[in-house]
Amino acid sequence: MLASRSVPPHPLDLTATPERLHALAEAGVLSPPALERALRLAVASPARPSWRRFLSAVLLGFGSLLLLSGVIYFFAYNWAALHRFGKLGLLLGAILAACVAAWHLGEGLAGQFALLFAAVLVGPLLAVYGQAYQTGADPYELFLGWSLLVLPWVALARFGPLWLLLILLVDTALFLYWVQILSGEGTTLVVVLALVNGGAWAFHELLATHGVPWLSGRWLPRVLALMTMLPLLALGEYVVALPRKADASSGLALALLVLVMVLVYLFHYMVRSELFLLTLNAVCLMMLVTTFIGRVLLDPFDLDPALVFFTIALLIIGEVGLTVRWLRAEARDSEEV
Repeated sequence: MLASRSVPPHPLDLTATPERLHALAEAGVLSPPALERALRLAVASPARPSWRRFLSAVLLGFGSLLLLSGVIYFFAYNWAALHRFGKLGLLLGAILAACVAAWHLGEGLAGQFALLFAAVLVGPLLAVYGQAYQTGADPYELFLGWSLLVLPWVALARFGPLWLLLILLVDTALFLYWVQILSGEGTTLVVVLALVNGGAWAFHELLATHGVPWLSGRWLPRVLALMTMLPLLALGEYVVALPRKADASSGLALALLVLVMVLVYLFHYMVRSELFLLTLNAVCLMMLVTTFIGRVLLDPFDLDPALVFFTIALLIIGEVGLTVRWLRAEARDSEEV
């Protein structure tokens, strides 16, 4: 069963922000010397081990990306000079070495990045095989096969970037299939991609609320939220700006966006406090309202464009002020429950 915000969190689980510390001091819980020391600890820079872990993770990630770029550019530069067996052998050797490194390093960050390295190289391997033997496969089949081949690694690794890679591969395969095979409408494709990403987002949140440990981080669902809501917002803007030219898919996208915004607020209110998603909600609402008022001022009233832009600028300033005030109120309510 989903947790509710009506269940107050333990005070020791809350982040020690200066506002909370001052509130404790006003309530008589902290003495002035204790408040001074607590404030120093709350805003202190991380210790050396924390910086070391952070820099190690960042450098490991950038190093993996640079190494992958080097492998891809190596094949691009030496493509004509390499025999097909040499191309396949080098890629298979690199994938095997990465898998051995992942097995040797275990479930730590280095081992997970090694497995990510191997998963990314599966794509160039399939591309080299397809061009060397002229399989005649369509590009969408490359990405579909890529996603299927790395699926076991993704399931076993329990690593957020690998899951994001899988979702991007599925999106790319669906996009290429839609364009090359179905030749369907672009607006319908945007809705379908948003539904796929939204399903992945909902599945992540469902597992996270059931206490799956490796899904406790919040960066992946936030990325999935952006991948879900921004395409719907783009089509929703089209409906608001040019309602006479919008098709049914654009109207469906606007309706889905409104539904997602409502669900996001219910998630914030009933499951967990999530100010990032509320901010995304507010940005979507601001853009829709601003576009609608701009269209009304320009279309029926035919006002001077300079006056319209000045009015829109004032409107945006007011919207930002109201949004910041609302988000601060939501943040205070989240701390009090």
